[in-house]
Amino acid sequence: MALLIRHGDIVADDWVRLDAEFDTAAPLPPGKLLVPLCLWNARRAELVARDQPVGIWLASSEHPEAIVDALEDIALVAIDFPVFSDGRGYSYARVLRDTWGFAGELRAIGDVQRDQIFLMKRCGFDSFQIRADRDPTDALAGLEEFSLVYQSATVDPLPPLLQREVRRGA
Repeated sequence: MALLIRHGDIVADDWVRLDAEFDTAAPLPPGKLLVPLCLWNARRAELVARDQPVGIWLASSEHPEAIVDALEDIALVAIDFPVFSDGRGYSYARVLRDTWGFAGELRAIGDVQRDQIFLMKRCGFDSFQIRADRDPTDALAGLEEFSLVYQSATVDPLPPLLQREVRRGA
């Protein structure tokens, strides 16, 4: 079972992630399922009717607008970062949280490394599946890398440095 960082702790991933090549006609495995958008679209009614939570993972080329009508039916959205330099997932997270009010688990998957997770958290991610060749304990330290921020974010609309300026009347 893979490890991930969820809400600041290293935990075992208890979700079964199906890949995009999963046969859409094959029987679904038991347990919590994290399915690609194509499988969700093909078998939505069956997935919603299951007795287990379901989540959708989006490729970096799949805009979250494609799942707006599903947000009430799912417990998890995972966004794939295919390479370290692909930043679309940050914007997708902000849209899901800030525009559409998604309150479930938002997970970063793919090429996720320590240097990214502090900013990913600020965009609304609350779980991170660190790249397999990286140490999750080391990555966890990345969440505490910075003590002060001055930009507003999903998790901190008015950070302490801006609060100080507001109090001073700036």
